Order: sequence, then structure tokens, then C-alpha cells
Amino acid sequence: MSGERAYLCLADGTTFEGVAWGAPGIATGEVVFTTGMTGYQEVLTDPSYCGQIVTMTAPQIGNTGINREDDESTTGAPHVAGFLVRDLSPVAANFRANETLDAYLARHGIVALAGIDTRLLTRTIRDRGSQNGAIGKASPDELIRRAREAPSMEGLDLAQRVTPKEPYVWAEGSGAFGTKVPGAHGANKHVVCMDLGIKRNILRSLVDVGCRVTVVPAKTSAAEILDLAPDGIFVSNGPGDPAAVSYAIDTVRGLVGKKPLFGICLGHQILALAMGGRTYKLKFGHRGINQPVKDLDTGRIEITTQNHGFAVDLASLEGKARTTHVHLNDGTSEGLDLPGLSAFSVQYHPEAAAGPHDALYLFQRFVSRMEEATP
Repeated sequence: MSGERAYLCLADGTTFEGVAWGAPGIATGEVVFTTGMTGYQEVLTDPSYCGQIVTMTAPQIGNTGINREDDESTTGAPHVAGFLVRDLSPVAANFRANETLDAYLARHGIVALAGIDTRLLTRTIRDRGSQNGAIGKASPDELIRRAREAPSMEGLDLAQRVTPKEPYVWAEGSGAFGTKVPGAHGANKHVVCMDLGIKRNILRSLVDVGCRVTVVPAKTSAAEILDLAPDGIFVSNGPGDPAAVSYAIDTVRGLVGKKPLFGICLGHQILALAMGGRTYKLKFGHRGINQPVKDLDTGRIEITTQNHGFAVDLASLEGKARTTHVHLNDGTSEGLDLPGLSAFSVQYHPEAAAGPHDALYLFQRFVSRMEEATP
């Protein structure tokens, strides 16, 4: 850490003082918080956090360092715009660690602050809502100006920043650190994944249930996907405003009913929009590894990993889709099923990474849908 004074300034003028670490410079983005007590490396590398300055609510961060196995980005690079913590560990005390968190962020050009009153910041976001901010060693007046000039998350297509340029084949499973998917067996089904900012553990989870996986860029058309002869189609998580990703909405609209389809997070929202529904921005979103969701079909409560700032307007889908899961904190949409079209989706992350494995069974459900559709 440099030990130099630096600031976080929100667009409404609220200012927090901290200490600069990571890379030098100024970063802007939507300031959000995540409630996980662990899993900061997975947070940093989750493409869904693109364009956001992430606050860790757990006070002590960095003691397990960074390792090569826990990256969730397929490129191996962090995607956050900036990073905020209360107490930064000066050492990496874990046998898996390859470098310290500070060195990792500096190497990747990520601006970060420590010493921030993250408890007060989290309460501020909770009460006033997520808003743009700027962090760095500039004056508060300069940072406030930059925060106010930064683009709003609403209307922002960020999928183009994180999607691959070319298709690729994925064959890596969870390996030694994975958790066996309930009921998994060698399905050998070909799944084409629309990569809007996919996490590696989603791809691993598909491999774990026996799928052959081809990943395609976000702007791949429905015709191009069908030409790959998939048994099923997966629509991934990703960052930004789902309503702004019009090309993916058009693609999914052209795919629904033709092959079994499974969507996660942004994929859940894209499926809803493709069916004529609407989405809206949440006040401060759901981010963390302890989000309670109820399965309306079974009555079972799942503790889930989540990372999203937008939600599906359930009223807009009346008569078009069946609600399967809801969030127990606020009653928002967490799962949809399209009767007769073999398409379903969840707002949360069944692959976890980090987080509980309560919902891993959904990958096997996807395989079952593909098996039922096979002549």
C-alpha cells in the first residue's frame, strides 16, 4: 500500500477518506456492495461486475491472497472498475496463494482504496440506492465531478466489453475443487453458450454433467447458433442493463421453442425481455453469497449466490411465463419457466463460485430437458 490519502466520492457529494493501494489513477463506476464473507477473488473476476466499484462488506480482505484456480473470468483478468475494503491484509497466508491481492490489482491496473468505512458506505447505498462514484488521489471536488459525468448504468450495454471475439470450445470440469452435481451422468449433449460475460464455473458445471460446450460471442445470431446443431442453448450472466442488449434479446426470441434453453442472471432477464416482458433497476441490487430464494414448486429454500442490479417485472409476463422462484427479502423474480417451450431461467447463480451449492441440480435439470427433447 502507498499509504497516501485518497477518496471515494459519490455523485451526490458524499465523500469517504481512505488509503490508496492497487494501481495508481482514478476510477469511476457504479458503487455497489457485496455481502460475501469470502470469495473476493471470484468477485473481482466475475464479468458481471464490469463497470462497478465494488465494496466488500466483510471487514478484513486479502489474507488468502490470489491463486490461479479461483478466477471466474475466462481471460484470467479482473473486471471490476475499482475495489473498496475496510482492512487490507498485508500478507497472503494461504498455501494456494501465488501473490498478494495488492500486487494482483496493481498488475492489472485496478484502482483500490482501503481504510474506507464500509459499514457506513453500505448503509448509504442501502438507504439512497446505488449511484456512480469516483475513487483516487485527486481532490474531492474533482472526484465528485467525474462521478457525475460517468454514464448511468441504466441504458448501458456492457456485454460487448466482456464477450469473446470468436467462438471457442470449453472442456474443463470442476476437478479436485469441484462439488459433484446431484444426479450427474455422461449425457454427451452439445450445448451452445451465448457468452454475455460468462463465469468459468458455469462452463465447468456444464462439463460436470456431461455436456460438450461451444461458447459463442454475444452478437451471434439465432441462425448461426442453430447451424452448430446444439442439443440445448445456454444464455449466460453478464453486466449492464439487459434492455440495452437488444441483439441478444432478438437472438433468444429466435431460439425459444426450437431447442431447450437455460438462462442465468442476465440470461434470465434476456429471456423475459424476449417474451415481451420488462425489466427495471433495483434500488441497490442483490450481491453476495447468502441470498435466500424460495422454490415455489417444492417450497424448498435455497441460499444462493447473486450479482445483479436489475430485475424482471413479473406483472409484464402474466400469461407468458410461470414464476418458479422468488427472492425472500423483497419478493422479486428469481426463476421462470415457459410451459411448452422447454425454456427456463433463474436470476441467481447455481454454479456459486463463491457460495453454496444448493442449486447445482439445475444443471442436471437442463440435461433432462435436452434428453426429453431428443427423438
